[in-house]
Amino acid sequence: MAKTRTSSVRFPNDGLVEIPYDIYTDPDLYRDEISKIYRGATWNYVCLAAQIPNHGDFVTSYVGETPVIATRDREGSIHVMENRCAHRGALVCLKNKGNAKLLSCVYHSWTYKLDGSLHGVAFENGVGGKGGLPEAFNKATNGLKRLKVTEFCGLVFATYSDETLDFETYVGPEIANHIRSILSKPLVYLGRNVQVLPNNWKIYNENLRDSYHASLLHTFFNTFKLNRLSQEGGIVVGAGGGSHISYGKSKTGVDHEGYKAEGIHSLKDMQLKDPSLLDALDESGEGMTTRILSVFPSLGLQCHYNSIAIRQVLPKGVGETELVWNHVGFVDDDEAMRERRLKQSNLVGPAGYISMEDGCIGGFVQQAIRGVSGEVGIVPMGGSGTESTDARATEVSIRGFWRAYRDFMGM
Repeated sequence: MAKTRTSSVRFPNDGLVEIPYDIYTDPDLYRDEISKIYRGATWNYVCLAAQIPNHGDFVTSYVGETPVIATRDREGSIHVMENRCAHRGALVCLKNKGNAKLLSCVYHSWTYKLDGSLHGVAFENGVGGKGGLPEAFNKATNGLKRLKVTEFCGLVFATYSDETLDFETYVGPEIANHIRSILSKPLVYLGRNVQVLPNNWKIYNENLRDSYHASLLHTFFNTFKLNRLSQEGGIVVGAGGGSHISYGKSKTGVDHEGYKAEGIHSLKDMQLKDPSLLDALDESGEGMTTRILSVFPSLGLQCHYNSIAIRQVLPKGVGETELVWNHVGFVDDDEAMRERRLKQSNLVGPAGYISMEDGCIGGFVQQAIRGVSGEVGIVPMGGSGTESTDARATEVSIRGFWRAYRDFMGM
């Protein structure tokens, strides 16, 4: 019998500042992550409740690498189950979304109710008194594998573990309140973008939590004088370190005075031809123009001006990640606000004016560390801990990610 391979990757010490490069490239460790994190006691973002508003609606998604189906049954309850027939393992739902009374596998026509329980089997009683299922076959134990589900502010999460903490405890009260502030009303689904990143899933999670690269890497900010680290803001690290929010407060639009007063370099002759792109309303009343929030291991929630998007981080192998952007508004948006959200959605996404560089920077890291063994990267900005701070020139939330990672991985 073949022995199960285990990873030899280890952190060099008990701290959170030195990160071994092997952690992004080791295939055995990647398999352990799928088991211990994505199938462990974590809440994995699956979809928006607004994507399945009606009875019978379904949408396909993933938990880690595992394809899943989210449904809304006839009573209005949401279910999440593996998209894998209990018979021979084929995909049950081939479409990304739809509405159905029953879910039916195309291979042998086994059908399932919207809660995943087995409904019917073709030729269950055989043909002409021959064949068919044995009398001992139990339909009740041969449905689709179901996951535990929770919904929070219109976000649907699923977990394989009965030991997963309730959601608010899992993220911590401050992060929960920020989610409530951003997703303050019933949501409407506006559409999505999908991109494939040539890097490990953890590299994108670090990027999502990296608060100070924005004014350096994303030249749109400095070119049009939109974002300074000296502006009021901060970082909140949630329970266990895995969740965070980075926020910045500034006046909306171009910040000529602030850049001039601090002598910050920018391309002074560059101006937006259509400045209405930055015409924003303070919906929360908190003066935050940028908020980036995460929930370990798969959710990013972003609010730039009035553009709101949910990012789903999906591992697709040790060196590849799929990033799904779901753009949303509120049900009670008027036509002007809906237009504003759609226009400002051009700031983010695979080709977003602000975020396009994130699509390649992770690949630059993955290429540079290929073949490297026994060496480390460092995240020392702002110290060595994971405490919340009113500074943004820090890597505190990245260290928070690694704190959660080490806890779930037992490293």
